[in-house]
Amino acid sequence: MSRSAPTFYVLHGPDEFTCRAQVQAMRAQMGDPGTADLNISVFDDKSASAAEILAAAQAIPFLGEKRLVIVGGLLSWLTRRGAGKAAKDELTVLAEGLTELPPWARVVFVESVTLPDSHPILKLAKTVPGGFHKTFDAPRNPTRWIVEHARSAYGAEIEPAAAAALAAVTGDDLHAADSELSKLAVYTGGERPISEADVALLTPYVAEVSIFEMVDALGRRDGTTAVRLLHRLLADGEPLPIFGMIIRQFRLLIMAREFLNEGGAPRQAGSALGVHPFVGEKVAAQAKVFTQEQLEAIYRHLLDTDLAIKTGKVEAALALDLLIAGIAS
Repeated sequence: MSRSAPTFYVLHGPDEFTCRAQVQAMRAQMGDPGTADLNISVFDDKSASAAEILAAAQAIPFLGEKRLVIVGGLLSWLTRRGAGKAAKDELTVLAEGLTELPPWARVVFVESVTLPDSHPILKLAKTVPGGFHKTFDAPRNPTRWIVEHARSAYGAEIEPAAAAALAAVTGDDLHAADSELSKLAVYTGGERPISEADVALLTPYVAEVSIFEMVDALGRRDGTTAVRLLHRLLADGEPLPIFGMIIRQFRLLIMAREFLNEGGAPRQAGSALGVHPFVGEKVAAQAKVFTQEQLEAIYRHLLDTDLAIKTGKVEAALALDLLIAGIAS
């Protein structure tokens, strides 16, 4: 005998992107779009009562077979610190009603945080026949997720270095990663894999790429290239934020140099520096070009430049030109 379909679901965890995709799939299964909305209720307002939610689920479907009730954020709200007796009473009403839902009901609780195992509705979903629960954790490897999602969602291939570069920008924000992938897939048109150069061209990663390239040029004492890259950055942005990025880069280089001096492995630099693994490895590779003494001297030069800009002794853009020329000399 086949198991009956669940009548209520607890979908929780920080991976809102995948969770939302599952909810959208459930909406799509409601049948004819022309009548489906007549049988779908959405409660995103945390003031919704247990009685309202249960009444919506118990209503007989109109020109359909199921009633879908989507409830956002209520479970964590009712168990928040200081929620009080009224919230506990609501949870009691909800728990009792969920065990008596009609077979056509589909109540879906959506939470952007991971609920504790002690949560009464989560415990109920794990123990009663009508319950279903699923945890949506952020991917452990965003780079791999990007490679797989590019292929499954957009039929696109993306080079590993490009996926790592994009992951360095978007981190655990899968919505942002998906948005950037959609642009990149359209740009390449499926004619070739998405490259790191494409990521640099179409995403905010372009500024970070230029900073890395500029530091590479400084390590080679190639002042001409370093100044050209600086002017590319200045053409797209204000000098003070760019200066801040340069300071951050050399701070990371000093930390990476110390990490390597102590026997640290380049592939572990990201964890040690508190940055994405891809960024950590690139910083570690750059740090090898400089000695600890050189990096400390450059950092003192940066502090002097910062003071000169803040005291009005030199205009910011000119100060950056002088800074890069001085480091490269």
